[in-house]
Amino acid sequence: MLLAVVASSGVSLLADDIALAQVPGCTMERVAGTSRQIMRCDGATITAEGGARFNVIDRDRDGRPDAVSLRNKAVLVDVDSAKRRGGFEVVTPQAIAAVRGTRWAVDVKNGTTSVFVVRGRVAVGRPSSGRRVVLSVGEGVDVTRGGDALTVRRWPQARAAALLARLGQ
Repeated sequence: MLLAVVASSGVSLLADDIALAQVPGCTMERVAGTSRQIMRCDGATITAEGGARFNVIDRDRDGRPDAVSLRNKAVLVDVDSAKRRGGFEVVTPQAIAAVRGTRWAVDVKNGTTSVFVVRGRVAVGRPSSGRRVVLSVGEGVDVTRGGDALTVRRWPQARAAALLARLGQ
């Protein structure tokens, strides 16, 4: 189920400063020679593009983050369903992407959220609507504010590669 509002305690981070932040239940490291950061949180790994702005959210306050609120730039999320029960979400101003176990990238820029699936399946919807689409491997969707239907597309190799390259993939 997609949640329209994420109300919880969160830690605000700028990817360039993530190594300095204390996030309960997570370990953080800077990728040598890059501006990327990797945060590992008990079954979820979040790779943040340099300069990405996001909050790590622990809605049920159990010491394990279960969502990221992303405001700009990109993150790659890898969720191991064997280690993490209850799934994981990335919430942006335009969309919510939710999974149980998968690997996907979310990019926020110029009023658009783009979601691309590397492994597994991801449900994507708008915070203001109960309607959602489900993406499979190689598929993506661009979500803007407004009432346009969400259109699932197979992403061209060049587009997927460009986004994943920003995330060290």
